[in-house]
Amino acid sequence: MSPTDPGPTTDQVVAAPTYLADIRFFFRPEDIDHMGQKGIELGTYDGVKSNALAIHAQTAPPDAQMPPDEAGKWSAERSQTFRNWIVNGFPLGTATPAGPPPPAPTTRVRKDITTLSDAEFAQLTTAFKGLMARDPKAPDSYFALAGHHGLPKRFCLHHENRYNPWHRQYLRVFEDALRTVPGCEEVTIPYWDISTKLPDRLQHPPFDAYVLPADPGADATPHPVPGFFPYTTKRFPVDTIAQNMIDFGVLDDIATSLVQSLWGAFNVNGYQDFSIQAHDGGHGSIGPTMGNQNVAAFDPVFWFYHCNLDRLWLSWQTRVGATTLTGFRSTLGSNTDWLTPPFNALPPYSVTADRTIETDISYDRLDLVSPVEGVLENLSGSIDAARTFAFRSANPVSVRVKGIDRLNIPGSFVVSLLADGEPVAKRYFFQPDDPRSCATCVQHGIVNIDFRLAHEQLLDRSLSVRIDVPGHAGASGTAFPLTQAGNPTINARLLAEEA
Repeated sequence: MSPTDPGPTTDQVVAAPTYLADIRFFFRPEDIDHMGQKGIELGTYDGVKSNALAIHAQTAPPDAQMPPDEAGKWSAERSQTFRNWIVNGFPLGTATPAGPPPPAPTTRVRKDITTLSDAEFAQLTTAFKGLMARDPKAPDSYFALAGHHGLPKRFCLHHENRYNPWHRQYLRVFEDALRTVPGCEEVTIPYWDISTKLPDRLQHPPFDAYVLPADPGADATPHPVPGFFPYTTKRFPVDTIAQNMIDFGVLDDIATSLVQSLWGAFNVNGYQDFSIQAHDGGHGSIGPTMGNQNVAAFDPVFWFYHCNLDRLWLSWQTRVGATTLTGFRSTLGSNTDWLTPPFNALPPYSVTADRTIETDISYDRLDLVSPVEGVLENLSGSIDAARTFAFRSANPVSVRVKGIDRLNIPGSFVVSLLADGEPVAKRYFFQPDDPRSCATCVQHGIVNIDFRLAHEQLLDRSLSVRIDVPGHAGASGTAFPLTQAGNPTINARLLAEEA
């Protein structure tokens, strides 16, 4: 079942339907487009809820006015299900895992780097060496393309709605450049599954390090940035990387992101919040280069790391029926502006955010769950009073360090949650050394860090917070004064779900 194929819910009455499990599948792309031209939103929960009575009146058989075509007319069973949804108070509900989709046309298949044949790996090596050998002033050189992310161009979008779309398009642009190297016309970027240790194949030239051939900070705007020339990318030892992934909660945040019913918003909830937090933690786990937004993309591991993140995003899209633009919009709630002009731009690329949702790139493996494993998650710290809700003993406690002024912090930083003075969890926040020079950082200057912890880790213990800036040790070590970080607060909430 998908938003373009309503499925069996059209033929039977559902007594207790929810939007995510049932109602969103009632609206075809043509229905959403047709009514959108009239100012009526049918593609999101908020839009359907606000127009629910009119929708019911217009679609109820036998004298339905909408949809206008006979093939789209609602059955009596569907109409009754929609009525039940209204009577029950418009429950949002949770998504049901969609399972593997039918095969879709793809132009490229990206593989786990450890499974590449020797010939495939040799071709990949040739492609990377070819880009690295190009004149750094050439727009399709390794140096120039890596410079899109941090210095000198700073095009990259982090900690906002276009983060995943921008990186998806960035990977394609880089992959296209690899394919311009003679003999590498069919190469694709493989992924590194970060639940495993850094593969041996990424620990040897040309993938272990990159020596910058020019100064990336010389032409940076609004002012030059010193300190990155001469420069060779650096990483932590393999075992340290693996331990950091655990310590920064990267794998936990990935697992949480993949069971979210909603796309959500960074610093709020849903897939996006936890996937971006996992992204940041992974950068900090790998090394001082990957942990610094100014130069992260110069480390060759960047491409394999981000390819895996794109694989995880496609995995989530597939799980919740969001591989089409219509299906994706149905997980957004009300904030869809970033999918429409001019807010959908992904500079410097001509492709826009909405055009990245449906992709012709596939992966040899997605992280999916079977529909028989049950619904996904939509836990929240607050629920409309008109609905019934429940606290489950198995649900974690949500602890949010709220209101961090990132613009005062000189570089990427670590937020540690302490219980009785001992760290129980920590998260890494990824940003440039001078966030005030980053336009995206300035637009999203106040940020939150989210932790999910078992009750027993917190009960009867005194909680406190510490911020450290690993790259900027001073008289007090790497600790950064909370008073200079906006005096953030700690918010702890039991997570509720609709009963």
